[in-house]
Amino acid sequence: MEALLKKDYYFDLPEELIAQDPLGDRASSRLMVLDKNTGEYEHKHFRDIKSYLREGDCLVLNNTKVIPARLFGTRKDTGATIEVLLLKRRDKNVWETLVKPGKKARIGQEIIFGDGLLSCKVIGIEEEGNRIIEFSYEGIFEEILDKLGEMPLPPYITHKLEDKNRYQTVYAKFEGSAAAPTAGLHFTNELLDEIRKMGVKVAFVTLHVGLGTFRPVKEENLLNHHMHSEWYQVTPEAASMINETKEKGGRVICVGTTSCRTIESAADENGKVIAGAKDTEIFIYPGYKFKVLDCLITNFHLPESTLIMLVSALAGRENVLAAYNEAVKEKYRFFSFGDAMFVHD
Repeated sequence: MEALLKKDYYFDLPEELIAQDPLGDRASSRLMVLDKNTGEYEHKHFRDIKSYLREGDCLVLNNTKVIPARLFGTRKDTGATIEVLLLKRRDKNVWETLVKPGKKARIGQEIIFGDGLLSCKVIGIEEEGNRIIEFSYEGIFEEILDKLGEMPLPPYITHKLEDKNRYQTVYAKFEGSAAAPTAGLHFTNELLDEIRKMGVKVAFVTLHVGLGTFRPVKEENLLNHHMHSEWYQVTPEAASMINETKEKGGRVICVGTTSCRTIESAADENGKVIAGAKDTEIFIYPGYKFKVLDCLITNFHLPESTLIMLVSALAGRENVLAAYNEAVKEKYRFFSFGDAMFVHD
């Protein structure tokens, strides 16, 4: 029987190992290489990833772009400060959001941002408390957001980010994420060019990452945990590249849990990836049989998170926890701006 209790994924993580700032050079982070079958691991640096890739493999990258989704405004009636975090676009000017303090954001509440450059009204309240708001403005919304919004860094990062681009991958293209697909932050354009020259295909998919990624698992029994919904798109070009790789015996290597969830959601029961755009609530935990993915590049995740459960589904809980304890001992850097792991066969 697989371990399906939250506490089975606990490990002790000293707070000082949570990376607060990105490294100067993206590809210089450390890389733990974990054999998913034997549990053996090696300590390398990220640019050494090339040594583990083979001609005929296919890297799958998530090209979503983080929007500066955190807005600070004032209530029109009282002038009190209020924070609005954009989670998901519902319509052109309608967004699902997280508002703090939420109790003050009743239906009809108006909020003003940037001296009136942007304003919004609360038009609905979701079951879990998220607010549906409608924006009013003149001009182009994305340009106004870029001017007024801040990057929505995860709650465990307390330092101010000096360069907005460091919370974007170098290949970020389609705006819509409330969080970065952080395994991709280690790649530089030069490294990707070198990888392509080795005969490795590079396929791009899109999944807009929601803040549910950071939502703690509250249920002790994993089977009772409800995953948040995220929108993804797989182009015909990416689907055929991935399917061709599998047919020819190459490995499909996902960069990040978001790329993994995208292609596993898009695959049929025979493991063929179908092009299209949908919402997914896929929750991958031990016992899951991967349909497409062979290997995974990922960062080091929170204890008891859905992300460490996904990695455990691929490499086995005991192997993963042993590797994580080694990473703690060796003072690897954890989470969004931290080091990486390559789980391979």
